[in-house]
Amino acid sequence: MSTNQSWGGRFTEGPREAVAAYTDSQTYDRALYAQDIRASQAHARMLGRQGVITPAEADTLVRGLDAVKAEIEAGNFVWKPELEDVHMNIEARLTELVGDTGKKLHTGRSRNDQVGLTFRLFVADHLEDWRARAAALVQTLVNKADGHQDDILPGCTHLQPAQPVSLAHHLLAYAWMFRRDHERLGDVLGRVRVSPLGAAALAGTTYPLDPQSVAAEVGFPRIYGNSMDAVSDRDFVMESLFAGSCIMAHLSRLCEEIILWANPAFGFVRLSDGYSTGSSIMPQKKNPDVAELMRGKTGRVYGALMGMLTIMKGLPLTYNRDLQEDKEGFLDADRTVSRSLTLMAGMLEELTFDTRRMRAACTRGFLNATELADYLVGKGIPFREAHHITGHAVALAEKEGKGLEDLSLAELRGIDVRIDDGVYAVLDYAAAVRRRETPGGTGPRSVTRQLEDLRGWLAALGA
Repeated sequence: MSTNQSWGGRFTEGPREAVAAYTDSQTYDRALYAQDIRASQAHARMLGRQGVITPAEADTLVRGLDAVKAEIEAGNFVWKPELEDVHMNIEARLTELVGDTGKKLHTGRSRNDQVGLTFRLFVADHLEDWRARAAALVQTLVNKADGHQDDILPGCTHLQPAQPVSLAHHLLAYAWMFRRDHERLGDVLGRVRVSPLGAAALAGTTYPLDPQSVAAEVGFPRIYGNSMDAVSDRDFVMESLFAGSCIMAHLSRLCEEIILWANPAFGFVRLSDGYSTGSSIMPQKKNPDVAELMRGKTGRVYGALMGMLTIMKGLPLTYNRDLQEDKEGFLDADRTVSRSLTLMAGMLEELTFDTRRMRAACTRGFLNATELADYLVGKGIPFREAHHITGHAVALAEKEGKGLEDLSLAELRGIDVRIDDGVYAVLDYAAAVRRRETPGGTGPRSVTRQLEDLRGWLAALGA
C-alpha cells in the first residue's frame, strides 16, 4: 500500500492492509465534516490576516472548502480510506480543486490541535441540540402536569405506598430533573468551548498565529492555557458523556414508572398504540417496548462514558492514537440521547391517565398514617409517642382489613382517648395533599408555584 501523503515522506512503504483498515476512522469521523471545514476556514482567514499566507490565498482556501462542503452534502464526495480520516480527505480534495495553495492550509497547525477543535465544535453543536430537546421535554411535562393538581396517587418510598401526592407534583419531579440536565449541559459547554488551535502538535508553533481570533470566529470565548494540555485534553468528552448519562438515568427512571403504571396491576396509565407493540402469541398484550428499550439503551451511554474514562486513565502527555477512540462512543451516545429525549416527549404527549385508579390506590397501604401522627402531635403529644400510637392503629386496621379512615371512633379511642371525631377530616387523602403547601411540596398552591417557575424558566429560554 502507498504511504499517506500527509506523513509518508520518511516511509518507504505504507502500512499493511489490515493495519490501514484497523486505523481508519473516516468511516465514522466523516460526520464531523462541517465542523472541520468551519474550523479550517477560520484558520485560513487567520493565516491571511497574519501574513503567513496572502489574503488571496486565504480566499482561495475558503472558497475551495465551500466547494468541498457542497460536494459532501450533495453526496458526490469520494471518501478515500487510505487518507485515514475526515481531515485528510477534505484537505486532499481541496488541493485537487485549488492546486498547490491547498497544501498551505495546514501551515501552523497539526492534526492534533485540528482534531481537537473540530471535535469540540461537533460536541458543542450536539450538546446544544440535547439542551433544546431537554427543554422541550420539560415543556411537555409542564403541559401534562397542568390541570392535575387535584388528582392524587400514592407517592412511594422503597416502591411501597408512603404518602398521597398529586399527579401534577409527581410529573413535575421529572421536569425538575430535565431542567437540571439542561443547566448541567450549559455548564459543560463552558469547558467544551475552548479552542486548542495554535497549540500545533504539542509545543506551539513558530508562526505568528492569532489563536484568539480563530476561537472568536468559531464562537468559542477562550483558548487553551497550555499547549500540551490542549492537544491531549478530552475532559470535554467525558463531561459530555456524563451529562448524557444523567439524562439517560432520568429517562430510564421515568420509563420504569411508565412500565409499572401501564401494568394492569396498577392501571394508572394507558399507552397509545403508537408507542406500544403486541405479542406474536398472546393477542391481549400491549407491551411498553419504547420505554423498555429506552431503559436498556441507557447502558449504551454509560458504556461510552466508562470507555472514555478507561481510555484516558493511563495516557502520558501528549497526544496518543488511543484518542481516536473518543468519537465512536460519543457519536453513539448522541444518537441515543437525542432520539430518547424526543421519543419520551412524544410518548408522554399521547399518554393518558386513569385518575380514578390512582385515587383508589391511595386507600391501600395506609398512606394517611402520617396524617394521624401529625394530628396527634397537634394534640400536644410528642412525635415519637404519636408515631407509636399510630403504629398501633395501623396494626388494628390491618387486622380488621380496613383503612385507618374506616376504623370507628370507638376503635380509635380504644387506642388513645385523646382522638376525637375531627380525626376523619385529617385522614382524608385529598386533604392530606392540600395541607402540604411548604415550598416544593405537593399542595395545589405549591404545585402552581412550581408550574409558574418552570414556565418562567422556559420563557426565558425562548422555548
